[in-house]
Amino acid sequence: MGSHCSTIQLEDSDIEEIRRETGFSASQIKRLYSRFSNLDKRNNAYLSRDDFLRIPELAINPLGERIVNSFFVPTSETGQEQGINFKDFAKALARFRREEGNKSHPLNKTENKLEYAFKMYDIDNMNKISKDNICYILSLMVGANKSSEQLVAIAARTMLEADEDKDGYIDFDEFKKAMEKTDFQSKMSIRFLA
Repeated sequence: MGSHCSTIQLEDSDIEEIRRETGFSASQIKRLYSRFSNLDKRNNAYLSRDDFLRIPELAINPLGERIVNSFFVPTSETGQEQGINFKDFAKALARFRREEGNKSHPLNKTENKLEYAFKMYDIDNMNKISKDNICYILSLMVGANKSSEQLVAIAARTMLEADEDKDGYIDFDEFKKAMEKTDFQSKMSIRFLA
């Protein structure tokens, strides 16, 4: 596979701005830019949904489509989705950096990762997770490995454990409490080479 070069080159001032906004090092930003440029097949300085779905790790991930959807938000003016430029690409990936004590950056704080994970389950964008939402995500994750009855049972048990106010939904605070019992930080982190 040959090298692909985006029409927009990364300037030192861009690198510094992205470093401040994401916490990535300059060398990490340059590697991310190379990956971005390789994905930008049309050489138009932004990525489309299709470009993201060409990322092998997303293509095989059962939640890949939900993850890709999280990158794209329709604009308020047109209701249309815009492509993701490099700066937004780096910011999105910064959420998945490991939290490193006093070197942490606001984008990769546990709270932001929890919000992101919550949105993965909040299928209806209602700021709450229903039993049906859990069943849907479970069906994506385990597919044919579990029967629908088993998925419903897992979702019901999850609701029983996490829905503290018994309103039939898991709100963000209840979600956070449930995630405190897991190794959430490591599951939501990717190691980026320095």
